[in-house]
Amino acid sequence: MSKTMLAAVLYGAKDIRLQQYAQPELCPGMVLLRVRRAGICGSDMHYFQHGYCASFVPTRPFILGHELTADVAAVAEDVKEPRVGTRVTANPARACGLCEYCKSGRGNLCRKTIMLGSASTTPPTDGAFAHYVAVRADQCHALPPEIDDGMGAMMEPFAVALHAVKRVGSVSGKRVLVIGGGPIGLLVLLTARAFGATPVALSDLVPGRRKAALSLGADAVLDPAVSTLPQEVREMAGDGFDAIFEASGAPPALRQAFNLVRPGGAIIQIGTLGTDDIPLPANLVMNREIQFIGSFRYGNVFGDAIRLAASGRVNLQPLISRVLPLPQAAEAMAQASAKDNSIKVQIQIQ
Repeated sequence: MSKTMLAAVLYGAKDIRLQQYAQPELCPGMVLLRVRRAGICGSDMHYFQHGYCASFVPTRPFILGHELTADVAAVAEDVKEPRVGTRVTANPARACGLCEYCKSGRGNLCRKTIMLGSASTTPPTDGAFAHYVAVRADQCHALPPEIDDGMGAMMEPFAVALHAVKRVGSVSGKRVLVIGGGPIGLLVLLTARAFGATPVALSDLVPGRRKAALSLGADAVLDPAVSTLPQEVREMAGDGFDAIFEASGAPPALRQAFNLVRPGGAIIQIGTLGTDDIPLPANLVMNREIQFIGSFRYGNVFGDAIRLAASGRVNLQPLISRVLPLPQAAEAMAQASAKDNSIKVQIQIQ
């Protein structure tokens, strides 16, 4: 008989149940992690609110969660590193390691990726809102003492932001706008500032998010709905911003970005825009030589993210708004989904 563990299991929209659940099997090349802390991501909220996320529809109840800090509880016989007892975070995207994308260092584009806490596979792959989760050994990244459990569980969203900023090349001295003041947008703000961008502005419809951006060091905040926006941008950035990071996933926000970027500038798409095609101003892309750049997940930046956070160059602690215990997972999901002043809600697993 297989061992069981306590887990928060998603059964459908707004239906998360705390129950005993089969503990993951320890297969060759894998490690068993005892989860300490797990963060709630936007995709987790989509699953919770709707029962699915974009085109990913679960075929059975499963466990959400892919932002985590954990201890290595056990390793398969063929695994030398990490060792049992090591405190780690994990890259939750398990690429195949064999395709041309993986071999060229672009494993984030691997078509065979298995994602923790996701219905992108059939059956869904269980995630970290449980006492244990299994990952491949090379997904683990050891955490230094300077990074506590809460910050460790922030490494995954921080890696998203860091990869996006790296997609531009250098942002040092460049005028940057971040569209969308959710956790990823705020992390892009912190990362761009750490790499020397100036000024760094953030645009969001929600006043609380603009306030959060100012508290984290934004040079300016913008309300995208006001009629004075073009004038405000001219005063701050002349012909427009050198780089605009679209982190809201809202089609109107993306369309507005083409009016706010300077000729020769870049728009970096981070936010998920759903499954429908949306019209884009191709003539502006052509006659202003605008670069439109996609940024997906992380690339190979987890090591860089850990070093930046451990050094204090990027302070992730202010983004952690609330921490609730695993038995209150449903309440934690509801709080994370509420449009209040929460930035990142985490679950204390054990």
